Amino acid sequence: MSFDPEQLKRHCEIIIQSRRIKNKIVVLCEGEGGIKDNQYRLSPQSYARMEQMPDANFYKACVPRWWSQYKPEFFNCGDRKDVIDTYFTLLEIHQQDSNNSYLTPEKLFAIVDLDIQLQKINNYIFPDTEAIFSSLYDKCKVNEINADNHRIWVTGLIHKEAYFLIPDLQEVFDSNLVSLLYNGNTLVLENIYLAIASTISNDTDLKNNLPRIANRINYLSGLDCTDADKLRDSWKTEFDNTQDDIQKNELILALLTIKKAKDYWNQIHPPSDYSSTAEKFREQLLLKIAEFYSHKSSEPKYHISFLLAALHKFV
Repeated sequence: MSFDPEQLKRHCEIIIQSRRIKNKIVVLCEGEGGIKDNQYRLSPQSYARMEQMPDANFYKACVPRWWSQYKPEFFNCGDRKDVIDTYFTLLEIHQQDSNNSYLTPEKLFAIVDLDIQLQKINNYIFPDTEAIFSSLYDKCKVNEINADNHRIWVTGLIHKEAYFLIPDLQEVFDSNLVSLLYNGNTLVLENIYLAIASTISNDTDLKNNLPRIANRINYLSGLDCTDADKLRDSWKTEFDNTQDDIQKNELILALLTIKKAKDYWNQIHPPSDYSSTAEKFREQLLLKIAEFYSHKSSEPKYHISFLLAALHKFV
């Protein structure tokens, strides 16, 4: 459930009165930990601890390594609608009383999941999340020319969790000190991709939004998006038959653009003799993934860190 009006107002007041955002870049993101999820008294100081919580902690850890000072401040804002509402309400409150605001409007940004469902945005240069996606990305890379036009970003893959499973991370997983397991076997990402693809035709959300899905991946001519079964079969045929690593990566990223990956990420486990919980294990692994991205900020195929790097001009 999204913010009610009073929660939204209080949430924005806490952010805007937080001295730590003074002259800083502010990035709003999805995630728990704000006014909806805390029964205790909230303050700008209590919101500072939010950066230790998902999703803000992941985005913060993706900030390029070379960025040493005046890094962005990240705030969890609930669901996708909450993030967008927070963005516009912060600007409105600041405009009404800028003397009681630490916000620099030119340094305010937001990032939300692309998802499958459309999220409309009123009074913005792009009418909805899909329009942002079409402008911000080109063949699964950030469109560098258009990127400067955006203050509200959508992820280029369907959800944040899809970024935890891109092919380049296999090397990170293989080098982990603790073995990673998926379905009781050593983690091989290709097995996950095949598992994801096999459920395309069972995904009601995907089937109900097939034209939108087809438009996202129309640069891959070998995929048949006529219906979900044909999309599943054509993806598997293309994947099985290609010997070209670049083409295989394109197929995988297209899959992660249209098919939710969170359930598969949650099925990655440590060995049975691991000393802590699977959730704690994934939290630590997530930070290693973010570290990987933080070293890849110069390439537009690594969406999040590339976009964060582009913010440095606002420091």
